[in-house]
Amino acid sequence: MKTTSPHYEHCFEALTISPFFASLNKQVLQEILGMFEFEKAHKRDTRITVDDDLRFYLFVSGRAKVSVYHPETGREHILALLSTGDCFDVVRLLDGGSREAELTALDDVEFLTAPLSTVRNWLPEQPDFNKVFLPYLGKQMRQLADQVEDLALYGTEARLARLILRHITSNAPIHGVRLINDLSQETLASMIGSVRVVVGRQMKNWKREGILEKHHSMWSVDDLHALIEKAEKQIKI
Repeated sequence: MKTTSPHYEHCFEALTISPFFASLNKQVLQEILGMFEFEKAHKRDTRITVDDDLRFYLFVSGRAKVSVYHPETGREHILALLSTGDCFDVVRLLDGGSREAELTALDDVEFLTAPLSTVRNWLPEQPDFNKVFLPYLGKQMRQLADQVEDLALYGTEARLARLILRHITSNAPIHGVRLINDLSQETLASMIGSVRVVVGRQMKNWKREGILEKHHSMWSVDDLHALIEKAEKQIKI
């Protein structure tokens, strides 16, 4: 992207306030933007990426989900949610392997894209960038490890509670739920390995118990301690 692009200042500002890029100096951010092209996708656009897509993605605004699907049943499991400052596909950038996951817009999204080879060649020469890139990679690996732990050790109720707790804000006494707040029950179910009807029933139970409250399609946590107790219930073997 050239500095004369009408999207340049907007993208630069978005990167400077994102958790991942905020600590980088202006010169590094300018080099990053110089490698990328600006693109948009509309809400629920499927296959933002394609099977032979050899590109790296960096999100400027909106949310997208990273999903894998069973080849026969088509059942979806959501591996991650991406928002401002998040990257895709980090694993393919590092190992050059094939891509199994699909990227779908949950909102109208803005993102930057560049050839994987370009970004891969740029990385070794950027120690300042790698100082933030490696912790980001570690964060993504931890999120996947948490999913494996949840599926192996916890029942549906606990998995849903743990998902909410990972996205909760700390604005006591009302605890909002960032990033996943307005997502459908079907989407939440795909994030915890369940189905929509089970998630819907569980959230209704928690509302009746005074754990959750809903205001204009936005959820808040009214009883944080009770939700934590739900999250700690492991599967009895």
